[in-house]
Amino acid sequence: MGYPAVAYNPFFFKLIGQIASTIQFGKVFAVMERASPMKTDKPQPPGGAMRRGSDDHIWFWLTLLLSCATILTVIFSVWEQVELRFLRDISYQQMHYLYTTRGIASSIILATWAVWFVSRERRKSEEELRRSRERYQIMLAHAADAVVLFDSDLRVLEWNPQATSLYGYSREEVMSQPLKTLGSQERDELRQELPQLKEGGPPVELETKRLRNNGELVDVRIRWSCFPDLESGQMVFLEVATDLRERIHLRQKALEIEKLTSMGRMAAGTAHTLNTPLAAMLLRLEMLRDRLKEHPSREEIDRLESSARFCQEFVQKLLQYSRRPETTLKCIEVKELMDSICTFFRPTFSLRRHALSYDSHAVNGCHILGDRNQMEALFAALLMNASDALPVEEGSVALGGMVHDGQVELFVRDNGCGVPEDQLPQIFEPFFTTKKAGHGTGLGLSIAHNIVEEHGGTIHLVNNASRGVTVWIRLPLCCGQTHSNHCATEICPLAAEQEKA
Repeated sequence: MGYPAVAYNPFFFKLIGQIASTIQFGKVFAVMERASPMKTDKPQPPGGAMRRGSDDHIWFWLTLLLSCATILTVIFSVWEQVELRFLRDISYQQMHYLYTTRGIASSIILATWAVWFVSRERRKSEEELRRSRERYQIMLAHAADAVVLFDSDLRVLEWNPQATSLYGYSREEVMSQPLKTLGSQERDELRQELPQLKEGGPPVELETKRLRNNGELVDVRIRWSCFPDLESGQMVFLEVATDLRERIHLRQKALEIEKLTSMGRMAAGTAHTLNTPLAAMLLRLEMLRDRLKEHPSREEIDRLESSARFCQEFVQKLLQYSRRPETTLKCIEVKELMDSICTFFRPTFSLRRHALSYDSHAVNGCHILGDRNQMEALFAALLMNASDALPVEEGSVALGGMVHDGQVELFVRDNGCGVPEDQLPQIFEPFFTTKKAGHGTGLGLSIAHNIVEEHGGTIHLVNNASRGVTVWIRLPLCCGQTHSNHCATEICPLAAEQEKA
């Protein structure tokens, strides 16, 4: 049975083959549209991110269409050359089968290319997404401030390690939970700011307080901003919190230094004001004593003069503390220094109902190289610090010393409240104090530490076995000083440096 004339028309066969190719290619495009890495059913956020996604989508399809068109052009060009050279003498039925086969083969080639192209682009997109997430996690983990991401319901979406360090909550404790760092007032303030941020308002920055997991309030500087989430399309909020505790601590230190400077000026002014009447009183008492040599009231005059001289010495000490003189290193007898210190502070201890005792037998005849004023300031700081740590009654402070390895070891021991072991490493830091607020500046032990180091010695504090603490001070012996059974001749490094100078 023969075929109709139209069936043997080569142009008809070409048209049928192209229609078949188009149908198969359309099916492949439908599959690729569903599998495209740029395709998503989620709503895209507005702004630059949406434009970038749209540009990537257009580039993807344009590249795929151009590459497919190039493949079709090559296939048809090669087919035309083959047809002109080798297929001129075949029958129309064979030509029909060849055109159909060409259409099917072209569809398979294009489908294979499209699947490979889509798979390659998907792998590239997934790799870029993985790298982007890694960079995001690294940036979040190494941020200097606490970073918290939350939604409109104040539920935590992200929480970096610095937030854990600042607030005390671990990431597992807060993820998908309402913000636990907000008090009721701070929560209301934040809810008032959210609508403005959603509407594109500028980032908000303020200083406020946040709650730690132990209930403690911490001072922080907060910066809030808002941006769209690329995955959900919803607006999310970024909170960056800077810890202000160290800055506030430094500010308080500066205020303390300013207050101490003012107190020093006031002490100097007070000393200068008192010096004149005290000098006049001593002069009058001396004149009165000369006139009343044999008078029965002579002893009363001596006691008045002794009291006036005590006041004068006290005023001189105020002047010495208010203006630090140049350090003058001299050989100081340890026993005489301890006697003088204890005599000066015994009235203060008696007034507080505290006992002050000392044993200078082991250091009798020993000398140290140092500045007398600074040595007195050193023991004054240690004794007053010990007295402040004593209970109201039955408190006692002991002062003593010994000689060991060519150095004088002096100690100040009390039976007070002691120092927590975890705070011992900080005990000599400036402005660090274990006393209640308003009961100390935290400078006493720091000053003592600096004085001992300037004299080439060492100082350390240990808790007693029962109660209280002991402060140990090691100072080098003065050169050329000997003491039987206790002090041996020892060359002092500080003295050697002075002799060279």
